[in-house]
Amino acid sequence: MQKQRRRCGFSVMLVFSLTLTTTSTTQAQQQTPGTPLSVAQAVENALRNYPAVTVSQEQVNAAAAAIDLARTAYLPRIDSLAQVNRATRNNTFGLLFPQSVVPAISGPVLGTNNFGTVWGSAVGTLVTWEPFDFGLRRASVSAATAAKTRSEATLKRTQFDVAAAAADAYLTLAAAQETVRAAQAGVDRAEVLVRSVRSLVDAQLRPGAEASRAEAELAAARTQVSRAQQATEVARAVLAQFIGVDPTQITLAAPKLLQLPPSLTAPQFNTATNPIAVEQNAAVEQARAQLDVLDKSYYPRFFTQGSAYARGTGAELTGSRHGGLNGLAPDVQNYALGFSVTFPILDLPIIRAKQASQSAVVRAETARYQQVTTDLMARWNQASAVLEGSRKIAADTPVQVSAANAELQQASARYQPGLGTIVDVADAQRLLTQAEIDDALARLGVWRGLLGVAIAAGDIQPFINEVGQ
Repeated sequence: MQKQRRRCGFSVMLVFSLTLTTTSTTQAQQQTPGTPLSVAQAVENALRNYPAVTVSQEQVNAAAAAIDLARTAYLPRIDSLAQVNRATRNNTFGLLFPQSVVPAISGPVLGTNNFGTVWGSAVGTLVTWEPFDFGLRRASVSAATAAKTRSEATLKRTQFDVAAAAADAYLTLAAAQETVRAAQAGVDRAEVLVRSVRSLVDAQLRPGAEASRAEAELAAARTQVSRAQQATEVARAVLAQFIGVDPTQITLAAPKLLQLPPSLTAPQFNTATNPIAVEQNAAVEQARAQLDVLDKSYYPRFFTQGSAYARGTGAELTGSRHGGLNGLAPDVQNYALGFSVTFPILDLPIIRAKQASQSAVVRAETARYQQVTTDLMARWNQASAVLEGSRKIAADTPVQVSAANAELQQASARYQPGLGTIVDVADAQRLLTQAEIDDALARLGVWRGLLGVAIAAGDIQPFINEVGQ
């Protein structure tokens, strides 16, 4: 009866194994492997495809157009007019405040009030130019230029962030794949152990409980692989988010990541050149430029003006009206030249309030720049400490792997003649699997530490060059 159950169990396992093999084969046939992707290619694709870079680029374009708009203030203003109307000619004596509702009527007051209409026409041109402005237009152009400089700094900072995130996602996926590889080696060892223990149990050299323990260890090892594969797919999806391709088409091509990196010279740390600090410094300069515009706002405005116009009307000074099309032709011409000065006397409190507000903005942006430099220095110190610790860990993990491998061999050798227990072998296998995972992650940890230092320094290109060599 016991042998029959074993044969039945073997048949179920065989069917399950065949089903798993068939499914894996089908998936392999459906999946088309993509072109192996290097770190440099991942970063390049992210800079080309990630929408945040396009957003920043268009903001630069908008800022450049704003500079052209500010420069148009140097050009003279030319307004032209052509008008034809049919209207009454009643005119009244008295004052009317400036407004945009009641049409103006020229000519003497006739003392009439009727609804007879005549044709009227007018054409004219008015040219207005501001010969000097005490630096207001120059300050406006400088403010627009500062805004463009800030947009360019934002673009570079965005490109840097996207590149750094893509490189970090690449390393995360590489680490997840190495974890799967090491965990799969643990499954292979557990499967060998299960077969060995089953043979001993079938030969009644070991109790059946040991077979159950071995199968439990195999299930645990497979669970570890499943979790590692889950982490791998998540990391693959994150990388695909940046480079803009289907996650199933991503395969990595960075063999140097599986080796310890050389002892590279640490990049020079200069806060002022970090894209984050450069962007914030541009924000400070933009705030100061806008304050300069306000400082030059409370001055008189001088305008040179010239006008040429002609009018036509079907009305006479006596009150009579010409019939037909009289008045449609602008037959009375005039021209004028002049110089106007405007000065907003009561705008001083308003401008001072705006200056106080903008001064506070300048101080806030300056304080934020100081905060940025402080944070960057702290990030550099942390990254340096992580890199140093990663190198020390990577130096110890090979010893850990060697010792765990020796322990497994000794435990297996003791188990075969009955001098050891299945627990000793299972513990040794788990220890070796974890040691192999730690060793793989330790090497990648050094690379990640180098990337962290490069990010803190504000330039990851040396890191990309080293990985791609």
